[in-house]
Amino acid sequence: MTLQRIGIIGGSGFVGRYLVAELTRRRYHTRVVTRRRERHRDLLVCPTCQMVEADPHDRGALTAALAGCDAVVNLVGILNTGTDDRESFHAAHVGVVENAVAACRANGIDRLVHMGALNASGAGPSEYLKTKQAGEDAAHAAEQHGIGVTTLRPSVIFGHGDGLFTRFATLLRLTPGVFPLASPDARMAPVFVEDVATAFVRCLEDPGTAGHRYDLCGPSVYSLREIVEYTAAVIGVRCRVVGLGRGLANLQASVLELVPGKPLSRDNLLSLQVDSVCRGDDGLRALGITATSVESVVPGYLGARARQFQYGRFRAAARRDG
Repeated sequence: MTLQRIGIIGGSGFVGRYLVAELTRRRYHTRVVTRRRERHRDLLVCPTCQMVEADPHDRGALTAALAGCDAVVNLVGILNTGTDDRESFHAAHVGVVENAVAACRANGIDRLVHMGALNASGAGPSEYLKTKQAGEDAAHAAEQHGIGVTTLRPSVIFGHGDGLFTRFATLLRLTPGVFPLASPDARMAPVFVEDVATAFVRCLEDPGTAGHRYDLCGPSVYSLREIVEYTAAVIGVRCRVVGLGRGLANLQASVLELVPGKPLSRDNLLSLQVDSVCRGDDGLRALGITATSVESVVPGYLGARARQFQYGRFRAAARRDG
């Protein structure tokens, strides 16, 4: 089947905006399903993007919203729970997937590309990792109904407006001097958001990717401490990063999860026990994508000081995975 209209659940989020832009550039029509259409009217600057207000937790509403689509992309994911039952890990990571599969079946849609999480596991230490794995399994269960399913499992994602370098830059400006950091030795391979968006498009366009699960990692592996130190140097903040032991880290998370925006929660801390690095095949390479480095992008969106920053020492310290 020739793809013309792509339904995107969670398309108003960080990755979704880049994906809509890339699909628009390639002349696809997109239909973004969102609970609050008025909050995301900026997406309508994309001439082939249609915004539909519907709650993905409502199976009937989601089915109606996706009618007429040729494929569906599910990007729904949360890092922390909220007060609303719909904002629980299970509801977001499993319930929405089950509703998406039901909507595909009802509408005769035979293609689903799903956003998983790198190294998620039912035996994982956090509810985030456990439910992301359960959602991935629920997506691939749709294959028995004739739906081609592909899962992309990225490491932490960076890019303009991210929750990694941008968030640390904000926190560092608020706490110059000494920066207490939980899980400083946690390892990750940050992957560029535009590479992730391109990976989704490649999977949509290639039916041969159905049934596969691709791990997506950037070209280098860093500790969380290295990422914070790099961010501080890029924005010109003098700061000494102090790693916290388990007890103090739990105390910090217990406090910060009560702060608006939840900069860190106890479940986040548990997730950091599992390194977010690729352990097997390189998914980006398999999809014909050359991974973009942190150093080539981050200085450009953290400000003028960043654009002048010489990052040689950080690059030298970075450990290439494998």
